[in-house]
Amino acid sequence: MRYQSTATSLSWIPSEAVTGMTKLPFDSGVAHYDATPPEVLEDLEALRDADRFRFANRVTAWIEVEDGKIVGHGQEGSGMIGSTTMKLGSRSTTITAFPLPDIQVEPEVGDGWVRFVQTAGGRTGVPTPRRVNHAPFIQITAPLAWSTVALTLHADGRAEPELAGASPFPRHWLYDDSGKVVAKTGVIDFKKWYRNAFGKHSPWGDEDSPALVTAVETALERQLSEQVMKAGEKPDIRKVKKGNLLTEQGKPGNELFLLLDGVLSVEVDGEALAELGPGALLGERAVIEGGLRTSTLRAVTKCTVACASGEHIDKAVLAEVAEGHRREEQQA
Repeated sequence: MRYQSTATSLSWIPSEAVTGMTKLPFDSGVAHYDATPPEVLEDLEALRDADRFRFANRVTAWIEVEDGKIVGHGQEGSGMIGSTTMKLGSRSTTITAFPLPDIQVEPEVGDGWVRFVQTAGGRTGVPTPRRVNHAPFIQITAPLAWSTVALTLHADGRAEPELAGASPFPRHWLYDDSGKVVAKTGVIDFKKWYRNAFGKHSPWGDEDSPALVTAVETALERQLSEQVMKAGEKPDIRKVKKGNLLTEQGKPGNELFLLLDGVLSVEVDGEALAELGPGALLGERAVIEGGLRTSTLRAVTKCTVACASGEHIDKAVLAEVAEGHRREEQQA
């Protein structure tokens, strides 16, 4: 019997992901952030043609099984580079990024399973100046971005996709064989990427970067995140240092929070119940249940959070989100 599966990562630039002077082209409209990728991945080429991602990494693998034993296996797939669209007034130009060769390592064969690994990526099409610690001290070269996708196939037909590594920038989402998003990176470090993602500091040199992967938010949270960022007044963007509190249980509060980057721990009565990553909508229970925080939110990593009023959001929809967030009841 033949079992086959596919895993795909999409890499994209979310709002507020760029920092420093390099942010100016995004704020002025010359460059653009990317819209949130689809919940279900269907036509990858159509997304590329619509300039919806910076690059993709798709792995397709198969195994042949006889009498419960794996007797053959194979792998195919490749990276798919996107483009960068620049606008100057009424004119725009699209610059194709520069792909680097895909890296496919020899599959790892175990007792009843085979693990396939592929790295894909490249550099953006727009050169950017960066400081270096040797002459000439400035180089006009775009940094490298990549993802490393692993796919483990089991003799019983199970498939386990994994985001095994990724560049610190941009954001990376992982989709399974059905096209459903199953994992995402939790932290973007633009400064580290911009200064260091070159040459040997990449899979094409001698190192990869481990990916801090977080759970996927619900489809309803993704829908509401668009409203938080676009409805009513522009949200206040807040930075939270690692270890600091965003909210404290029992304290008053009426803001909604959308986690843009980083990982937050949810604590109730001093017990950590969950860790949440980008895209999570938080604080809704205080908005609909009397104005007191029902949990403490602590930054596991440095975090970027959009803070907005809940008055523009349907309370019935917030109540539906809240039902899935009663983590102290789920724990019990």
